[in-house]
Amino acid sequence: MKQLTLRAALAAVLLSAAAGLSAKPLVVCTEASPEGFDIVQYTTAVTADAAAETLFNRLVDFKPGTTEIQPALAERWEISADGLTYTFHLRKGVRFHTTEYFTPTRELNADDVLWSFQRQLDPAHPWHDKTSIGFPYFESMAFQHLLKAVEKTDPHTVVFRLTRPEAPFLRDLAMAFTSIYSAEYADQLLKAGTTADLNSKPVGTGPFIFQRYNKDAQVRYKPNPDYFRGKPPSDALIFAITSDNNVRLQKLRANECQVALYPKPDDVPAIKADPRLKVAEVEALTTGYIALNTQHKYLSDVRVRKAISLAFDRQHHVDQLFGKGNALVAVNPYPPTMMGYNSHNQNPPRDLDKARALLRQAGVPEGAVLTLFTRNGGGPTNPNPRLSAEMLQADLAQIGIRLDIRVMEWAEMLRRAKRGEADMVSTGWAGDNGDPDNFLTPLLSCAAAQNGENYARWCNQKFQALIDQARQLVDPDQRAALYVQALAVYDEDQPWLSMAHPRMFTALRENVEGYVINPMTNNNFATTRVK
Repeated sequence: MKQLTLRAALAAVLLSAAAGLSAKPLVVCTEASPEGFDIVQYTTAVTADAAAETLFNRLVDFKPGTTEIQPALAERWEISADGLTYTFHLRKGVRFHTTEYFTPTRELNADDVLWSFQRQLDPAHPWHDKTSIGFPYFESMAFQHLLKAVEKTDPHTVVFRLTRPEAPFLRDLAMAFTSIYSAEYADQLLKAGTTADLNSKPVGTGPFIFQRYNKDAQVRYKPNPDYFRGKPPSDALIFAITSDNNVRLQKLRANECQVALYPKPDDVPAIKADPRLKVAEVEALTTGYIALNTQHKYLSDVRVRKAISLAFDRQHHVDQLFGKGNALVAVNPYPPTMMGYNSHNQNPPRDLDKARALLRQAGVPEGAVLTLFTRNGGGPTNPNPRLSAEMLQADLAQIGIRLDIRVMEWAEMLRRAKRGEADMVSTGWAGDNGDPDNFLTPLLSCAAAQNGENYARWCNQKFQALIDQARQLVDPDQRAALYVQALAVYDEDQPWLSMAHPRMFTALRENVEGYVINPMTNNNFATTRVK
């Protein structure tokens, strides 16, 4: 009997050792530092990867690699016939993270959902004023006007009552800004007077548990053993922050990271030729653009914006940045695979003489200076921001405009762009839910102009009325017709230099399994492992 016990013990030890060998850390070379971990404050993809995709969940989410809705924290839901009431039934048994700074005493329930939405919705909520930058998605998408009430009918049932029908509402609830927080943890922080910790010591229900963050260096997580979809297969997740895409690729080749996000398109053939590496790629729902601040001197005149558009050599720009065949020259704010794309809009042929004539009519002196903000590292919508800025600078010099290029760290650029400091901002956007409204409302609406997310500060009432009407319709053909009209208004007013709709690439070590590339560019590593 004793001998059998020893054998059983030895077998258990060997099994444990084998399990330890099979689970390895996953190191991901990312392109920038997250702005923070209180995801409702931010709109950038890098922050969503570091918070929404790792730490939090929402009532619904998207099936991996698609824009198709699936249950998440809500296991089922009903929608009323008039489209004004959504009833969600919460999954039971979901636990919040246990960390060094918080130990939950209960499972997720309706109070957590109410806290997460009321915080953004109700000005009297004790947490409503605990962010200096507000709630950019919630505000720019006018959720404060859409949500009439959020109520619980029992501990596991939550009802949303809308003021109007909203076609993309279910998809909106899969977006990062609707992430569900622990009301119990929030109460703990509020009582302790440490509300800022929500942004630096996060707690969620997601696949990974936050461990530590070293700014501009790394974010470290451990797998959540209680995750409702099962414990992730990696024994640690590390985001190694590497702004230079050349360095990311070097680290991948040296096996210092096993995933490198956003390699330069012209590096992709060499990556594919390397037997140690592989590439995941997708036609992404992305756009690269340059916002023109329509409230600034000179750029407030549409003739000046049209002159800049006439001088901009888009095709050369896109070919140099992405390589031929890796990106489509942009005309509209979103790619042609989406509903309501206006195929009648066309970029004007390059015409320097006409551009100069428009500048003279607008009274712009020779040598006028405009500032351009751009980031210091490459990402999916612009793999080489400095080169991009220098090419635009050369284009504008030919019509007598001097471009003052300001290169800065990503988060700093966003903060200053939101304050309206720049004449022009070189940036990009990745769709969050596969719906046109997700491009137009957060980036070009009047509400977004007020809260700073609309870097062009463009507010056109005709455009606004069309996208408002489109949101309220269920019929896709009717919605598409309204978006075509809205994009015609956009094209006439030229608040952006639309640049490119690029393909998205992710480089991986050959022994990485379970990664699914996402057309909305989010990166979720809950099922990814290193063999």
